[in-house]
Amino acid sequence: FIIGVAMDRTDPANPGSPSWLYMILIAVTLAVAAIPEGIPLCVTISLSIGCSDMVKKNVLVRKLAAVETLGSASVICSDKTGTLTEGKMTMVNMYAGGVGYDVEGKGFDPTIGRIKREKSDKDASQDVAVRSSLLAAVLCCNTTISKVRDPETGEEKWEPKGNSSEAPIVVAARKVGFSEDICKEYPRALEIPFSSSRKMMLTVTDVSGRDVLCSHGMAFPAGTKYLAVCKGAPNFIIEYCTEQLMPDGTAAPMTEAMKKEVLDVVDGYSSRALRVLAIATRAMSNMPFDMNNEDITTDQKFAACRSGLRLVGLVASIDPDRDGVPESVLSARGAGIRVVMITGDYLKTAIAIAHNVNILQPQDNEALAAVDCARLRP
Repeated sequence: FIIGVAMDRTDPANPGSPSWLYMILIAVTLAVAAIPEGIPLCVTISLSIGCSDMVKKNVLVRKLAAVETLGSASVICSDKTGTLTEGKMTMVNMYAGGVGYDVEGKGFDPTIGRIKREKSDKDASQDVAVRSSLLAAVLCCNTTISKVRDPETGEEKWEPKGNSSEAPIVVAARKVGFSEDICKEYPRALEIPFSSSRKMMLTVTDVSGRDVLCSHGMAFPAGTKYLAVCKGAPNFIIEYCTEQLMPDGTAAPMTEAMKKEVLDVVDGYSSRALRVLAIATRAMSNMPFDMNNEDITTDQKFAACRSGLRLVGLVASIDPDRDGVPESVLSARGAGIRVVMITGDYLKTAIAIAHNVNILQPQDNEALAAVDCARLRP
């Protein structure tokens, strides 16, 4: 080291650098080569430098080995909702009774915006299909919205408490006039939560003594005591539907042509990166199983209630891309890291969002790059 500095040896690749810095690198290299015990020290120093660089980017690392693991990453698997997107969904469209609707407003404020028919300025808050679809959907939700005060600005704003997918439904229901406590008027008799296998949530509500679901809502058959409501993936729910709600509140048998028409609407919404949920109901005079029998499993209860459904509507919400995600995906690709999105959402919705955040490129073959999990099973 001393001799090199005295002879003013510099880095050939960077002649302007000081000779002492170049000779330190040479000395460390020779020490590692001559004394293997020096390798752990050099590795520790290198990882510590990496930790220091990551702290400057607001990334805290507890163990040095984690830096080495991150450096060798070749694939990043990410969830969609709340990770690649903001997780702040707003309903922008509805399809109820075979009619399309636009939902105005932004955010979670139910006092802003209204619901109107597509290509029309006429208010549709009293349409039978709209009110029936939104109230049925709310009866299958556990989310509430309320005003809270921002501790920093002191301003009041509306915030949801619960599932982000249910928040836009609750907001839209308030826009057509349903009260905050509407669910208290409909006692819940059964709840089967959403699962990745069922792809839907199911509730059974006690509607004894009611001839209609609500004011300006669909009518119940004589003797109806319970109303089952399913909320979830359209392609799964439609398979169990035998009827569809019409604009006047009546029901018509659901043919294969009608199912195809509804799925075309779903595809249209999904291609715009909208998250679509289907709402279906079933009026029952009695529970299809013994509520007191503890041996009946959740799946058996679900199977007993989901048959013979009536499709009442679709709700489509937008979930904006999170700021910086498209640029981060491109940076990862430039570093040789492949980014994979894993989501339980409808396939076409996932494809549209993947294009928006640069996970899917224009030259990618969607048939191979975007697949449903059913195709991955043996």
